[in-house]
Formats: sequence, C-alpha cells, structure tokens
Amino acid sequence: MDCRAYCTASSYKIKSIYEFLKGRYKSAMIREILHIEVVSETGIGHAFYFPYGSIVCWNIPNEKELQLIEEIKPFEENSNDIEKDEFTYIYGETPKIVEDEIILPTQNILTKAAISHGVAQSVKLGTFEIAIQKTYNQSKNLPEDLVKFGRISLSKKEIRRKMGELFIERSNINLHVDALDTPEFFWEYPELEFLYTMTAKYLDLETRVEVLNHRLDVVHELFEMLGSELNHQHSSRLEWIIILLIVSEVTLTLLLDVFRVI
Repeated sequence: MDCRAYCTASSYKIKSIYEFLKGRYKSAMIREILHIEVVSETGIGHAFYFPYGSIVCWNIPNEKELQLIEEIKPFEENSNDIEKDEFTYIYGETPKIVEDEIILPTQNILTKAAISHGVAQSVKLGTFEIAIQKTYNQSKNLPEDLVKFGRISLSKKEIRRKMGELFIERSNINLHVDALDTPEFFWEYPELEFLYTMTAKYLDLETRVEVLNHRLDVVHELFEMLGSELNHQHSSRLEWIIILLIVSEVTLTLLLDVFRVI
C-alpha cells in the first residue's frame, strides 16, 4: 500500500477545510490536524491535513489524492510548487522504516497520525530547502563580485530589490519554521511519540533543520552585506557631492579674487 505526502502552500485554513469536507467525507479534528476517511477501489484510505500546508495520504489512489488537493485550493495561503514524498507501508509486529517502507504495528488511526506528523514535516522542510537554495543560487555571485571588483555590480535600485527578495524569503521561512518543532499532538498522546521520533530520525529532520538554519545565516550575512554596500554607495555619492561643491567654491573664488573674471 502507498503513503504519499504533499506540501502545496505556506498554510491551510484548517477549520474552513473541515467545514467544507465534513459533508463529503467522514471527518474529525485530531488536535490541530484534520483527518478524513476516503473510500475507493483500494479500500478505506486516510488523509491528514496539517495547518502548515502539508497533506499525508494513506492507501488513496493517486488520482483521488490530486482531487483532494484541488478541492482545498480555495483554502490555501501562499500556494507553492507542490513538493512530494512517497513511501509504501505494511503491517508488522515491530514498527520501523526500511528503504522507504513503513512497517506499522497496528491499523489504528492515531498510529498513522503520529507517523504522518514526521512525514508532513519532512515534505514541508523540503519546500524550505528548495526556496533557500534558490535564493542562495541567485545571490551567490555577489560575494564573488565583491572579491573581484571591491564592490557589488548592482545599482542602488537593484540592491534594494535584492534585499527585499532576501528579506521576504527569510521571513516566510522564519514564520513557519515552528512547524518543524515536536508537535503538540504528542502532549495528548505521549505513548505514540516514539513513532514520530523513529520517523524523524529516518528522514534526518534534525540534521536537515540544522543545515537549513546555517543557510538562513548565510542569507542573513548576504542581507547585511547588501545593506553595507548600499550605505557605501550612499556615502560615496555624498563624498563626490562634497568634492564637487569644494571644487566649485575654489573655482568661483579664483574667478572672483584672482582672475577677476566675474
């Protein structure tokens, strides 16, 4: 059986989605996440919607998953390119994940919910990684310009635009990075936290979050560098204005007092 995860937006209006879907599917809120049951040719499937824009589907045909994603588009905030992750799953005595196959100890919905938290965070983290890598790629030539030419080869307007882009990207990630913390779900179900920990370890969430934070620091340094360059350009302009004023004053003094032209 298949388990697929998607991240389609910065966040979902979960309560609105619940009101929209509860007349179509058997639905329930499990703390901050929405769970629905989907009946298809493969049997009973389950989908979990997370407030930070992720959905995890268990035993739902791919076509139906895409339909579920399309249905909730009106309730997305800041839609993004869909990030996807895929697994298979079976049932067994010992819960574990081996080569993208999840072994579940029971068919209990809460068991799937616990593992879904880790899978949903992973696919959300994937969108952060892509966004920050894209930002870095667009800006990595700036330090090279500074080394080669002693200044950044951008106009003041371009520097301000670049600063705005970096600031927006960094802010978007910082606003939603709390989605990568241990979910509050496990305050109520602490006996299931080991399943989340197992999933998070397999998906290497801790290391990936550390790398993401490091890249955010690099972007922050780029931000500060652009700010310094903007200040430098402004200071240079003021210096040239002062020099021109001094030259003008000296020229006028010479014309008036020495050459008596004026």
